[in-house]
Amino acid sequence: MNADHGGSSPHRFGPARHLRTRVKVLPEHARGHNRALVLQTLFHNGAMSRADLSRETGLTRVTISDLVGEFIADGIVVEKGIRETTGPGKPPILIDIDRDGHRIVGIDLSGPGAFEGALLSLDGEVLERREVPRPSGGTAAYEAVRALADELLSLSTAPVLGVGVGAPGIVRSDGLVLSSPNLDWTDFPLERLLSAALDLPVLVRNDANAAVLAEYTFGQARADMLLVKVGRGVGAGLISDSQPLVGSRFAAGEIGHVVVGTDGGPRCACGRDGCLEAWLSASTLRARIADAAPEEREAVLHDAGVRLGIGIAPIVAALDLSEIVLSGPADLLDGTLIEAATRTLAERTLEGVYDDVVIRLTAQKDIVLRGAAVMVLSSQLGVS
Repeated sequence: MNADHGGSSPHRFGPARHLRTRVKVLPEHARGHNRALVLQTLFHNGAMSRADLSRETGLTRVTISDLVGEFIADGIVVEKGIRETTGPGKPPILIDIDRDGHRIVGIDLSGPGAFEGALLSLDGEVLERREVPRPSGGTAAYEAVRALADELLSLSTAPVLGVGVGAPGIVRSDGLVLSSPNLDWTDFPLERLLSAALDLPVLVRNDANAAVLAEYTFGQARADMLLVKVGRGVGAGLISDSQPLVGSRFAAGEIGHVVVGTDGGPRCACGRDGCLEAWLSASTLRARIADAAPEEREAVLHDAGVRLGIGIAPIVAALDLSEIVLSGPADLLDGTLIEAATRTLAERTLEGVYDDVVIRLTAQKDIVLRGAAVMVLSSQLGVS
């Protein structure tokens, strides 16, 4: 196949960082750990010599040579030519992950009107983009996801490493959608069905959990942060000590239906009054702004920011987080809303301890699609 989407991406991600594991590396797992370590280092640092890799990873040159030979044979790593040197001796050969030799398909099911999908490079660059109208749910929703995946796969001019899907709702670690009311799915085996239909590795996770991986891997996020995704609903993804948190019920970050205050509030779709989602979802905010007088617009955004601050204050204090990142419409979130949330957070946490917590808007576009790419990279190459 002809991979002609352009040259190798010049983007490098700086010092290698990865999602830490709390599991001790046993001797029988050492080779897998070493494979992931080498690929992780190449992914973030770009082209390096075998000697560079040995120094950076602490692995012996014999181990590096063995692993690199295996990667080249598998088509994961390629030699990029020699490094220019002025000193004596044979110039070193540079190697890198074959960034142009594979693609990833990412799918985002969280949009209000459409399912969005993209064909991505290994660096998270969107190469092709497609979407399908959002069905009512159930079987029709699955068929739409499958058709979108098929179309994106047909566009690829290079082997596809895997398919990542970010779905709203509670998603188990094996890709079983336990509950997604917006898609009318309960105990729906989306990952298993798609993997069998596409004959490819498929990873399905909650959309906010996908988004937080993108912010961590491709953004400038700190090692302990909360990403709040504001769209049709409100959800969150968590990273603590470079470790993603999903919870024993796979529901960590399900903050949309936490009641933020004892003063009632707008009726939520779940039937209760005053849920965070009823104050903060994009559709709710736009409707409230449309119904308000022009001079009341800022008050609506301020009110939503205060409720956000109320909702995140206990999370910041419990987990000692350093950063809150918001993903959603910038015209709603940036400015008044973030300022109100920042002040409320300071007022509701221990004075002098959390004053430096930052609440900011993500700079990333396509954050769920890029997070889906990270899911596949992590699963297939051990890279994050």
